[in-house]
Amino acid sequence: MVVKKHLLVDGANILHAWPELRALLRTERTAAQVRLVGELAPIHDGEGVRVTVVFDGSGAELEITCPGGQQTFAVVRTPKGMTADDFIERWVGRTEAAETCWVATGDVGEGRTVAALGAQWISPEDLSSWAGRAGRGVTAQLASSKRNNDRQWGAPKTKSR
Repeated sequence: MVVKKHLLVDGANILHAWPELRALLRTERTAAQVRLVGELAPIHDGEGVRVTVVFDGSGAELEITCPGGQQTFAVVRTPKGMTADDFIERWVGRTEAAETCWVATGDVGEGRTVAALGAQWISPEDLSSWAGRAGRGVTAQLASSKRNNDRQWGAPKTKSR
């Protein structure tokens, strides 16, 4: 049985921890959230990791959206009265394979809690590094696919001057 990773991200915590997102957050909260989700997409798409980004919500019900149309990449907004931390702790506590969960947060208390439940705790800095590596990997895969397609379909060579 192949055990896959599940990355759970404390969205607000990471938004405040990453300098470029913190700056954007001051003026455009929604844009900062969208950018965070976009930065994490290569972890899902390139490495096959299930990704759940959790934000504190204010609605009456739990809201789940799947930006790419796949259930393995989700954005969750908690209902009023439930924090992102609450959601993440409950998820990790109820899963049969807590060791496959990786929780990204800079909140030391939250990190210790999920670690005690069996999950891996990673810092915002480690998440940023992971997202960067995954992004470079996806870019390299696309370049390789383009070269292979060009060879297969006999794309005309550009002339150098």
